[in-house]
Amino acid sequence: MSQIFHPATNAFAKATIFGAIFIIAGLALVWGVFIRSSYVRGMEAREQPVPFSHEHHVSGLGIDCRYCHSSVETSAFAGMPATHTCMTCHSQVWTEAPALSLVRQSWQEGTPIAWNRVYDLPDFVYFNHAVHVSSGFGCDQCHGRVDEMPLTAKAVSLTMEWCLECHRAPERSIRPRSEVFNLAYRPPADQEARGRQLLQEYDVPVEILTDCSLCHR
Repeated sequence: MSQIFHPATNAFAKATIFGAIFIIAGLALVWGVFIRSSYVRGMEAREQPVPFSHEHHVSGLGIDCRYCHSSVETSAFAGMPATHTCMTCHSQVWTEAPALSLVRQSWQEGTPIAWNRVYDLPDFVYFNHAVHVSSGFGCDQCHGRVDEMPLTAKAVSLTMEWCLECHRAPERSIRPRSEVFNLAYRPPADQEARGRQLLQEYDVPVEILTDCSLCHR
């Protein structure tokens, strides 16, 4: 019986199969890097309708997080400041600044400012600010050093992997409640030992922190 394919075809077929495997693996690697990139995760600073600087207001003026985000200790949402909160100061200072014209317009017309969200979790993810704050987890652990940000940018990716890293070992991140709003807080050398004590003291239910239903309801 005559041979249909030349013997060299075997080598070509093997090269094609192995080449396809490497190409698929390479594409998967490129895709994995892409979806974790700062561009996809939205890590760049967001332009806002009013150029608000946390660095100026927090570091420069010493304003506490809770002055603007007033519901962060009692609600699932930290809350955005109403225009009258801004005007508490800006009815007295920088009253004619062009950069604040939209704030004055919002105040006069009674319409809220449409801020651009920096952190926006998917609808299938449940997060409660009050629970984290009352349990001893600091603002900067998710939001970064906003007191050093002229324009606010996302500090962490908020992937499920990132959240689970903390939920699996909360003793590495928990801090005294008195330090929750201290953006410059640094953990002590014996953080894990103190962390385990705080978990008990604050009655953090560590046994359910990795349950799916905790965040996906």
